[in-house]
Amino acid sequence: MQKFIVTGGAPLHGSVRIAGAKNAVLKLMAAAALTDEPVRLLNVPKISDVMIMRETMGDIGFGVRRVNGDALEITAADADWLFVPLEAAMKMRSSFILLGPLLTRFGRVIISNPGGDRIGRRPVDLHVAAMEALGATIEYKNGYYFASAPRGLRGARIEFPYVTVMGTENALLAAVLARGTTVIENAAREPETDDLVAMLGAMGARIERTAPHRLEVEGVERLRGVEHRVMGDRLEAGTFAIAAAVTGGEVDMSGVDPAHLGSFLEVLGGMGVPYEAVADGLRVRAADGYRPCDVETAPYPGFATDLQAPLAVLMTQADGDSRIHETIYEDRLDYTLELVKMGAVIEIEDQHTACVAGPTQLHGREVTISDLRAGATLVLAALAADETSVISGVEHVDRGYEQIEAKLVALGAQIHRIDA
Repeated sequence: MQKFIVTGGAPLHGSVRIAGAKNAVLKLMAAAALTDEPVRLLNVPKISDVMIMRETMGDIGFGVRRVNGDALEITAADADWLFVPLEAAMKMRSSFILLGPLLTRFGRVIISNPGGDRIGRRPVDLHVAAMEALGATIEYKNGYYFASAPRGLRGARIEFPYVTVMGTENALLAAVLARGTTVIENAAREPETDDLVAMLGAMGARIERTAPHRLEVEGVERLRGVEHRVMGDRLEAGTFAIAAAVTGGEVDMSGVDPAHLGSFLEVLGGMGVPYEAVADGLRVRAADGYRPCDVETAPYPGFATDLQAPLAVLMTQADGDSRIHETIYEDRLDYTLELVKMGAVIEIEDQHTACVAGPTQLHGREVTISDLRAGATLVLAALAADETSVISGVEHVDRGYEQIEAKLVALGAQIHRIDA
């Protein structure tokens, strides 16, 4: 186990390169299983979730290797072992994204019920129902899904009761090799989903977004290899934007499309945070004071649930009461308990709503990270605090942020990692 030691109070200044998106790259890696030709991914972040997916795909029998620093080459010529074990699923919920591509290409797979961050129930029943609609037979026993489609999948109409990002992507990955046409209703609109659509199209898939929340897929017999660049991580960019604002600094971010941050930037602007689009990225600087705001999370293009926790730190510095209403995960406000230890004034009005009072001076404390985005949140709070904070559970941050302490140090932060 490792910890961060953070001494707050230093304004962040400088430039930072945003890494490839965690929420895109894992799905793109899974898409490589759809072809026996080599796939080359560029701008692959150095995060632990990528390492876990590499190990899992390697155990299945695929060739996966890093080349030239940020590139990954995947060759899924054949599968030795169509099995995704409990160990992988416990470490990373996204391992379940292998269900669709392995099932549609090889006709069978055994895959564990997934784990991941403890931010509330995230059932995979919608993924399973989508596979069954496409003609698969799936049995659940002893913690594993036994899925088979020996005669292949067939096109179908899949209508999700609500937007599910990974459910959409799993259905999409299965449908591209299914016979006939598949229509996915209530499909996700996230930029990461569109990045997957773009890569699949370059591989020869026939996919069209015929309405904002509808994807139509005409199945093909085979897909080809491709070289594809992973989109920049809008969530990492949002984290560094808040870091600039709460520390009184100015940060230039490259490698991210500001258009992917529309709702987030609208909230920042409403709070009085100056920002501007620059070549290949975004510039954010601090202001003398901030206005409170009310935020409700929603599927894209709404305000991202992954950014509401970091935004809470900026809310503690606003002049008045702010509110967060979390609509997606029922346990995603648990991080507020740690912020309160640091001096934040936060009341949970119900399981899904937090009221944040400000402005409040934050103080260095010993706190513990419970999930990935809560980890970024506590780092931001420590940077804004006086005194020194000790943050445990940094392995959660490593799941989605590439070398976060090195990037922060380069901007002037006082943060280092120690072995506990």
